[in-house]
Amino acid sequence: MAHGSRLVDLVQTRIDSFLDERSSILRSIGTDLEPLDEFSRRFLSGGKRFRALFCYWGWEAASGTGFDPFADGDARDLAPIVSAAAALELFHAAALIHDDIIDRSDTRRGAPSAHRLFERTHAEAGWLRRSDEFGTSAAILLGDLVLGWSDELLDEGLALLTDRAAARAARAEFNRMRTEVTAGQYLDILAEQSWHRRGDDEQREIAERVITFKAAKYSVEAPLALGGLIAGGSAPQLSALRGFGLPLGIAYQLRDDLLGVFGDADVTGKPSGDDLREGKRTMLIAVARERLASGARALLDELLGDPALDEAQIRMLQRTILDCGAVDEIEGLIEREVANARAALVDAPLSDVAKAELGSLATTVSRRTS
Repeated sequence: MAHGSRLVDLVQTRIDSFLDERSSILRSIGTDLEPLDEFSRRFLSGGKRFRALFCYWGWEAASGTGFDPFADGDARDLAPIVSAAAALELFHAAALIHDDIIDRSDTRRGAPSAHRLFERTHAEAGWLRRSDEFGTSAAILLGDLVLGWSDELLDEGLALLTDRAAARAARAEFNRMRTEVTAGQYLDILAEQSWHRRGDDEQREIAERVITFKAAKYSVEAPLALGGLIAGGSAPQLSALRGFGLPLGIAYQLRDDLLGVFGDADVTGKPSGDDLREGKRTMLIAVARERLASGARALLDELLGDPALDEAQIRMLQRTILDCGAVDEIEGLIEREVANARAALVDAPLSDVAKAELGSLATTVSRRTS
């Protein structure tokens, strides 16, 4: 994974240099904007960089360039794909900032979420009106700012491509991803608040649609396709990348759903059982509802989404979901989707190096603990 480690370093360097350029604009307006600079840097440092890695390996899979991460000159040749990978990380940060507002999450990666940081800034300064209202408003603006920056960074990278058809196709892919993930986010909040108007037989289908458009496409499939398009990949290559990316993206989110209920707070950076307090209508919950007797299902429905759930109630719900076999079924679904993803690579017209790295990433994202 030396290539991946080197790529992560290149992406972080590109993000830092881009933020340096944009912070000069903020500073020219006034010192009151320093929190926008500080908090944007905080949310754009570290992280697993899965989207950036998938973007790069989509490019390598289609181009077969055999990138040497330590060779002089390669970093210059990689400028378009590094900028695109960095743009994905900015887009992801913007999505997380907005997602935490929607979910009313207090933490992100073990630290305060953006709206809580702005809320604390307001309270410590002793400004007028409510700190929580200021925090929400300021974080929405920060998310919008970073979202706009992701477009700028992508365009800077695509401008370096001599293949203008590839640049246009990559831009169209990014635009589609942006629309799909926003639609998926809406479907997610709709599911949380309208599930009682839907039949029990619809719950799994609704959860599958949310997984596909809120997470699977934007986490894995779109980054792979973006990289492949920047490389000028052929239709069979793009089809193979998508055939690998969508099922792996579903497995990625199914693991995330398990971590949202059973994850170790010291590892995930979010309280254990947070999805239960937030009322997430995930595939895990849909499967549990199918398996539970009517009384237990009614209790799950009653408690799910109560932000005041105490630790004893969280443990009780965790045990209920575990004992009914829902976790085992989700683990089985993860295994099936990863197998589907691997099968898409077997005879794919992609570079052997990329196939091996993508196979390794499939293991990493489907078995992760945070």
